[in-house]
Amino acid sequence: MEEAFMAMLSHLLHLQNSLDPSTTIFSSATTSSPSSTTPSSLLSSSSAAPLLFFTLASLLSFLAVNRSSSSTNSGDSSSSDSPSPPPPLPDGDYSVTAFRALANDHIWALDAPLRDVRWRSLYGLSYPVFTTVVEKLQPFITASNLSLPADYAVAMVLSRLAHGCSAKTLASRYSLDPYLISKITNMVTRLLATKLYPEFIKIPVGKRRLIETTQGFEELTSLPNICGAIDSTPVKLRRRTKLNPRNIYSSKYGYDAVLLQVVADHKKIFWDVCVKAPGGEDDSSHFRDSLLYKRLTSGDIVWEKVINVRGHHVRPYIVGDWCYPLLSFLMTPFSPNGSGSPPENLFDGMLMKGRSVVVEAIGLLKARWKILQSLNVGVNHAPQTIVACCVLHNLCQIAREPEPEIWKDPDEAGSPARVFESERQFYYYGQSLRQGLADDLHQRLSTR
Repeated sequence: MEEAFMAMLSHLLHLQNSLDPSTTIFSSATTSSPSSTTPSSLLSSSSAAPLLFFTLASLLSFLAVNRSSSSTNSGDSSSSDSPSPPPPLPDGDYSVTAFRALANDHIWALDAPLRDVRWRSLYGLSYPVFTTVVEKLQPFITASNLSLPADYAVAMVLSRLAHGCSAKTLASRYSLDPYLISKITNMVTRLLATKLYPEFIKIPVGKRRLIETTQGFEELTSLPNICGAIDSTPVKLRRRTKLNPRNIYSSKYGYDAVLLQVVADHKKIFWDVCVKAPGGEDDSSHFRDSLLYKRLTSGDIVWEKVINVRGHHVRPYIVGDWCYPLLSFLMTPFSPNGSGSPPENLFDGMLMKGRSVVVEAIGLLKARWKILQSLNVGVNHAPQTIVACCVLHNLCQIAREPEPEIWKDPDEAGSPARVFESERQFYYYGQSLRQGLADDLHQRLSTR
């Protein structure tokens, strides 16, 4: 027996004698009868001390035997070639050593659900999606001669985007210089916004995807040939911007911001992203400044799916609220307050139901990447940071990552957009088309 066990046993003997001196555990053969030393005589004693002693002694014996066998097994396993897996790392350990241990060794010892939950809590997405991002960015990061490994650089930037940390906060966590943190953040977000954007943010012009998208919207709204929903949202800047005497970045919500415009499909995947306007600009002006508007008005985007509704040739169109102009390729509500006819009000309700997907997509975007709730990068780097988060959002939606609780922006109260003279032909055709869609919808649903 070990010395510590023997010492504890001796202390227990003294304790038992002090509690019940009339009963001895080890009686002398010359003074005690055999029956006095049996377990049954001890258990039948009027005192609880013998029973307490035997209970504790048995427990200590069991622990001593188990400890001995485990140490023997440990010695055997240490002599083998297979190393034991490292212990789990505490949450919040962002050092290079901790990341390496978790990513390369311990991560495969975890069950997949537990592994992915752990990874999402640190970096905003599951481990398989993380490795996808690293694999696609690694050639560009390696070519930049960065002193950090590609996976560690990506992990560091994702942790900043997911938790909204400042460069100074991350610098203390990662034991790096804040300037280096900012430099790496700018590099990774720029790569996401440029190298991965064409792969993961695409206009649905292909026949298969276009049919899938329009059918998805039709199941939701009963309106045919919707291919997307458009909306804008201000992204708050943490530091107030004084680049212009009029402070064009000041939004109607009282804080400085840049404006993000997105178009989403029925799965809440963005197929167009634009960040070109300061927070003080309205949605319709931002839309007209976008590349998407120029491509739609010039006919550069060729929609292959065309249907006939009450004599109208209906090409795929997007839906938005009354802050956008009514055009042949952009349907908006008849009335913002439900004062139209029954067919018009029915159309408005279904259109807004279709528009709800982009509202939810924006809410998911800001919930997943909390840096967009209060952007703590310079205004010159704000657009690429926002677009990078949109790319990551699409990756999460495509991989069917769990959707967090949606971030809710303040309710928008914009005025109806006016129509420019150059848009008259699109506006008049849009009016006729909208009325035809409304009448057709009302007739179809009323006869069911």
